[in-house]
Amino acid sequence: MHLSTKELILCALFIALITVGTFIKIPVGTDVYTLQFLFTLLAGLLLGPRLGAIAVGTYVVMGLVGIPVFASGGGPGYIAQPTFGYLLGFIVQAWVNGAWARKAKQINFRSLLEANLVGMVIVYLFGLVWFYVVSNYIINAPISVWAVIWYCGILQVIPDVVLCIGAAMLGVRGYKAGIWLKA
Repeated sequence: MHLSTKELILCALFIALITVGTFIKIPVGTDVYTLQFLFTLLAGLLLGPRLGAIAVGTYVVMGLVGIPVFASGGGPGYIAQPTFGYLLGFIVQAWVNGAWARKAKQINFRSLLEANLVGMVIVYLFGLVWFYVVSNYIINAPISVWAVIWYCGILQVIPDVVLCIGAAMLGVRGYKAGIWLKA
């Protein structure tokens, strides 16, 4: 696979943005949110499915080889963390929301928000399932399905929808500014 200089630079930019977004912590009540999800959404929208997934996947591989780019560090042991499923979900989400956006009849806020919400569902599916399985069967920290759905899903929906809205707005601006790779 050959990447152009522009593609390499944009992928590197998004790897850096996702990393920085991981460490930007926004307190909301008793929870803390990051901008990591915003930048994985934008990677899919602006880079397209293939390069968006490559950028997000490279970020995940960097963390797994020990570069401390994840919220709690890095290293191969991160796979056994209950939250690792969200990282896997981000890779698939970048591909899906990038592909979804490119199939839209018109690039506008609504079409990009739809693509982002589909991506959010994917991240939640990966994240919730991984959280439940790892908690109950790997690290022996039992949690019920309903508790996972409540704490890792329902309570996170509003802030994540806000990030989907923000990414759609920024995606439209990126499209109009010509920062939109075709595939």
